[in-house]
Amino acid sequence: MGDVPAEKEKPRSVTGAEARRVKREVLGIADSSRPSGRRAATRRAKESGVRERVYRYRCYPTDAQAEQLVRTFGACRWVYNEGLALRKKAWREHRVSVGFAETCRALTGWRRAEGTAWLGEVSSTVLQQPLRHLQAAFQAFFRGSAKYPKPKKKGRARDGATYARTGFSWREDAGRPGTGAVKLALQSEPLDVRWSRPLPAGVVPLRLTVSRDRAGRFFVAFLVEEAVAPLPEAFVAGSREPRAVGVDLGLASLVTLDDGTKVDPPRLMRRYADQLARLQRELHRKKHGSRNREKVRHKIARLYALISDVRKDMLDQLTTRLVRENQVLVVEDLSIVTLLAPAKGKGRRRKARLNDSIRDASWGELLRQLTYKCEWYGRTLVVVDRFFPSTRRCSGCHAKGPKLDVSVREWVCAECGAAHDRDVNAAVNLRDEGMRLYWLVASALPPGQAVPSVLRASELAPEELAAAA
Repeated sequence: MGDVPAEKEKPRSVTGAEARRVKREVLGIADSSRPSGRRAATRRAKESGVRERVYRYRCYPTDAQAEQLVRTFGACRWVYNEGLALRKKAWREHRVSVGFAETCRALTGWRRAEGTAWLGEVSSTVLQQPLRHLQAAFQAFFRGSAKYPKPKKKGRARDGATYARTGFSWREDAGRPGTGAVKLALQSEPLDVRWSRPLPAGVVPLRLTVSRDRAGRFFVAFLVEEAVAPLPEAFVAGSREPRAVGVDLGLASLVTLDDGTKVDPPRLMRRYADQLARLQRELHRKKHGSRNREKVRHKIARLYALISDVRKDMLDQLTTRLVRENQVLVVEDLSIVTLLAPAKGKGRRRKARLNDSIRDASWGELLRQLTYKCEWYGRTLVVVDRFFPSTRRCSGCHAKGPKLDVSVREWVCAECGAAHDRDVNAAVNLRDEGMRLYWLVASALPPGQAVPSVLRASELAPEELAAAA
């Protein structure tokens, strides 16, 4: 009998003194100067009701400021890519794990090296932020919630730089509370910020991010801690029952409520399709690297920015109105990634158009806004299981009918004869199922404890769902 080949063992990581030697001699990472017994700083606990909130404004830097910001964007992108390459090389070639602290020490060496001395023109606190973002990307990868981090490419990745509290100065205007002068590190003049709305008066921003979109517009986003007061509870008129609404997402109507209200989708990509196609043809005719080609590219970027701004503003107004008027909001758990599966085989053109319509509707952004606004303002978002037959179940007698094609917009129940609008019937079923789950959870809570801001049917125990069915 021949020898059975031994099972291939997974390579083990190098730790201890050997890992420190590899980092120091091979990777060029200096040893830590922090004493081994030093305790890490603890984060200050937040007060109850205090939220981290971002306020975003348009800003207009001078030519000198814009030039310095562009250099900062490039330096941040270079540090991110170099940190990613260092961590990748350390593990694949030497089986050494490199974290955020090691990349920060490597950054010190890069700033002192002759070939990369230009990094000294950018504040060190700003250059540490891309390494924090890289650390967060790796943590998301290890959790399984994201793919392996990729290098950032100029012209593709978003231009941005994050300034910690030590990287900018803030002086509030006494005459206009919530506004003031913002001066970034290594800049002699404050930024020209268009204050479309004030920051919370008397609050000093924790950090800010300056960014530039593909259309060349500069923005500054302030992160502040703000006490967000919950909205008054919304009850059904004449009772103490919370006011609930079933929200059915679709393409024929972006949102359909259980009372029959329908909100038409903006269909912005379809509205500007001819203009985009004309500009794309014009771009294709221009010579690569020419100034005329750059002008056309800038027009396309400005048009896409307009579409994005209009879509986000519309969704923001819609979700705010829904949260203000209702105490409980019920939606369906949608797997948008699955719905956007690539178009293949027969009917791929129709599937491609369907995917474009789903992206244009921006269901993910709508659900994201509903989630955080319910948490902020004391509302409850109930997410019904995705396999719940909201469309083909009769909202009157609860009889389950056959599966319906997407083209079928109205149908008649074979049991009770009730005529249903497809979307309105789904919204009513969602509301009823959502309130069943809401009372199931509310009745099990101790007296005085509030219902969580988000209830997901997929996270409830199966025996509890079966008992209440």
